[in-house]
Amino acid sequence: MISIIQADTKKLLTDFVKFPFSLYKGNPYWVPPIIADELASFDKTKNPAFENAEAYFYLAFKDNQIVGRIAAIINWDEVNHQLKRKVRFGWFDTIDNIEVTKALLEKVYALGKKNDLDHVEGPMGFSNLDKVGVLTEGFEELGTMITWYNAPYYATHFEALGFITEKEYLENKFPFVNVKPEFFYKIQELVKKRYQLSPINFKSTKDVMPYVDKMFDLFNASYANLSSFVAISDVQKAYFKKKYINFINPEYIKYVEDKDGRLVAFAIVMPSFSKALQKANGHLFPFGFYHLLKAKKQSKDVVFYLIGVHPEYQNKGVTAIIFQEYHKTFTEKGIENCIRTPELADNLAIHLLWKNFDPKIICRRKTFRKSL
Repeated sequence: MISIIQADTKKLLTDFVKFPFSLYKGNPYWVPPIIADELASFDKTKNPAFENAEAYFYLAFKDNQIVGRIAAIINWDEVNHQLKRKVRFGWFDTIDNIEVTKALLEKVYALGKKNDLDHVEGPMGFSNLDKVGVLTEGFEELGTMITWYNAPYYATHFEALGFITEKEYLENKFPFVNVKPEFFYKIQELVKKRYQLSPINFKSTKDVMPYVDKMFDLFNASYANLSSFVAISDVQKAYFKKKYINFINPEYIKYVEDKDGRLVAFAIVMPSFSKALQKANGHLFPFGFYHLLKAKKQSKDVVFYLIGVHPEYQNKGVTAIIFQEYHKTFTEKGIENCIRTPELADNLAIHLLWKNFDPKIICRRKTFRKSL
């Protein structure tokens, strides 16, 4: 018999976070989160996502053992402002037993029906900066710190339970030697002169901070037309600034501004922390912090996290300026591989940016939808 328990105490939430550690123990492709960081993201007093969202966390038990987990989420900004009557689910993991999946999803359905919502979609987090999608291809690729890993049967369960594909995301990879500066050097020189643009590079995190709020404003403007996009609030900006910026090498943050000092483009790249997180195994202490710091300084793989261009400057070659600056930085650092995090399969503009680098699709993931 399967029983579903709400994880509404610190002990149960810790069990919720730790379940994948046992489910994927020994799996060479699963990248564990930092347990304390994951717990903090579920804390209503710490994560500003809860200002506009509500979430409930559930564990599935069978024979007194945890066999699955799920978070049921409503993003009220999405419901009230975008008029998408959707209940989300995320942080989904289960053993290969479709009855467990079914029992967990019933909790999501119940939340949606209680609030008169009309469909469910997932897996996804609170906002667009959270992890998204269930892996459907690429099960033998090392994950990243900003993606969920899962076994192949997850998608099979959803399809058997009447879910259909809502969105598909692609992850790509290319060796840095594929980057030929002749493809963008002349273009970026012309673009800089024509539009009077200048790149901004950084050597310290302190120098980055005054620009971060402008970057999030530009992020909101750049992605506003994408389906399912929910703008980041001022409180969330402060939260993400504190949570992520210190983690990122300042030289991996690139901005482009116009002659009036207005930010028109940005990009954020992170060193790959995947192997360091595997060594840390969920804990910063005693040695996890050391592994992460070492990866920050020495990783030869980089992950393209975000790139955004103001709508006024899209399709005008501004990204060539960013690529030129990264080419110089990556050459100095001896970077070997470039990894692109999940991008919507139908976002043709973003895929065209990379065509000259001969990227290979290494993973596909989907969100699934079902009417209530």
